[in-house]
Amino acid sequence: MSLRQLLRPDWLLERTLVQLPLQELLDRDIAALVLDVDRTLLPRRQAMPPESMVRWLEQAQQQLPIHLLSNNPSRQRIGTVAQQLGVPFTTSAGKPRRRALRRVLEALQLPPHRVALIGDRLFTDVIVGNRLGLFTVLVKPIDPQGQPCQRDRLQKLELRLAHWVGTSLG
Repeated sequence: MSLRQLLRPDWLLERTLVQLPLQELLDRDIAALVLDVDRTLLPRRQAMPPESMVRWLEQAQQQLPIHLLSNNPSRQRIGTVAQQLGVPFTTSAGKPRRRALRRVLEALQLPPHRVALIGDRLFTDVIVGNRLGLFTVLVKPIDPQGQPCQRDRLQKLELRLAHWVGTSLG
């Protein structure tokens, strides 16, 4: 798989996770969600997701199993969120390496194309998901109010770099 292909999410959502229409994933035969945590579910430096995120996650859980997959090494930070939601989690995932995500897929007992990996980073979340054949969704990172981050330089830089290497993102 070329770098261009690795950097191309299956769905480039110009909104945050809470604005993702769950029915569209179900219509694509998605049977489980693997979610990034920092800046996808949790704003920077916060330990609890915004209320709108909690409501979206509770609705999603009624229809799909969820696993939190984070590069963050803090078992306390990620575990607190996972415990609040009652979902399994993995810290220090080492994305874009595949080892941790392979273990998640084994636990889910689903083929990769039936699992959506949703995150805010091209160079970690999208790449690892694409390397293993998951349905990848790139969302906007959230601010402390749960709104799209207005000054997200990192995602903008990653999108420019992807465009520079010839990845078509739209």
